[in-house]
Order: sequence, then structure tokens, then C-alpha cells
Amino acid sequence: MRFMSLYRPGFESTEPPTPEHMEAMDRLINEMIKAGTLIDLGGMQHSRTGFKVEKNGSTITVTDGPFSEAKEVIGGYAILEARDKEHALELTRTFLEFVGCGQCEVRPMHPHDETSA
Repeated sequence: MRFMSLYRPGFESTEPPTPEHMEAMDRLINEMIKAGTLIDLGGMQHSRTGFKVEKNGSTITVTDGPFSEAKEVIGGYAILEARDKEHALELTRTFLEFVGCGQCEVRPMHPHDETSA
């Protein structure tokens, strides 16, 4: 069963991660890929480079970043392959223990038939 995890760090740093932190993150990522529990992942650039699009009735509003609320900032995403909800929770806890703070919104994904794409 696949799950989408959206990571919100609770703050938005302008400082890049240290080389040591990146090496440790690479090890965690490689372990999860080898275990078959990490399908895809990606980090997001600073919110000042992004925008939001909202539709309300017939009006579309575009808001350029940066976004002031830390709860609005998505730092990255991961697509997880987990046996069930509990396993997805375990994988997410491991990630949050590694990064030290923040929150992940985790939701099951609808099944996708690769042959119909």
C-alpha cells in the first residue's frame, strides 16, 4: 500500500544542510530504497520561489511566495510503500527522529494501474 508523506519542518531555513547531515540523510534514503519502503522523494526550494493557486467560484487567485506561516511551508515529500497504516507510521517516525522536528501529513494513495497510464 502506498502512502504520500508531506513534510513541514515548522520553520523555513535559508541555510543549506551541512555535508554531514546530507551524508546521514543519504544513508537513511538508501536503506529505505533497498528495503523497498521508499518509492520517491524530493525536497522543496524556499517558499519565496513558489506560488499558490486558489479557485473560488469563477475567480482564480495566484499568490506568490514567500509564505509567512510556517504551517504553510512544505519542505519535501516522500512516497512510501508500507504494509499498512502502522508500518507507514513507523517509517514516518524514523524520518522525524532523524530530522529532529516538524510534522508529516501522511495519507494513503489510491491504487494506480501502471498498464492504464
